[in-house]
Amino acid sequence: MSSDTMKRFDGKVVLVTGGTRGIGRACVERFLAEGARVAWCGTTDEGVRKTQDAFGPDTLGVVCDVSDPEAVNAMVQTVETGLGPIDVLVNNAGISRENLVPRIRDDEWETVMRVNLDGVFYCCRAVSRGMIQRRRGRIINIASILGYRGQAGQSHYCASKAAVIGFSRALARELARRSITVNVVAPGYTLTDMTSGMTPAVVEQLLAAIPMNRAIDPAEVAAAVAFLASDEAAGITGITLPVDGGLTS
Repeated sequence: MSSDTMKRFDGKVVLVTGGTRGIGRACVERFLAEGARVAWCGTTDEGVRKTQDAFGPDTLGVVCDVSDPEAVNAMVQTVETGLGPIDVLVNNAGISRENLVPRIRDDEWETVMRVNLDGVFYCCRAVSRGMIQRRRGRIINIASILGYRGQAGQSHYCASKAAVIGFSRALARELARRSITVNVVAPGYTLTDMTSGMTPAVVEQLLAAIPMNRAIDPAEVAAAVAFLASDEAAGITGITLPVDGGLTS
């Protein structure tokens, strides 16, 4: 990155949910490299502590279950007290389950929806209030290409990510006149802990369907997120940007 790029987020406060690993961690690292003050959350005390040690004192780690609206409100208050008003929100926290529809239990379905969809809503609701008052802000929600491509055995995950895309489009319209943009980044097959458990046969099948014939690195997703969060993307709102090696082309 050039020195000019490094300065894009000087003085800005960024909150990344699910920042302890994978795409979320790559987003935290990217925003730190570009001069932002970054807050992030994880679900366990130990995970947040270890990640805080790795990121250093220039970040703020918070334990938060994004499926709990009261915990989300408390997190946002903690971040704004510690770092200042939130300029950029990256909703990355998410979970995946694999099961066929006839076998999905009610609690399994509800857990995926609570984290992947309700968590995005709770965070957007809490952060957008201040953004509306200040008439500025960037919201980037991490979905998945499975939100519009579909995948057997992951109907609950696909449904939650499709809902995030629809929610983001509506919110973009609501906030546009306040100079707040809302966009979605939809990664394809990405090298994260969530995908590390796939069998070699499944990975081979996935790669064969990707025109670039390779997986996406989390840093590539973070680069797309950073662009949509920047002043350069001020005129872009309500879009879904695939980062998938051409899979949906």
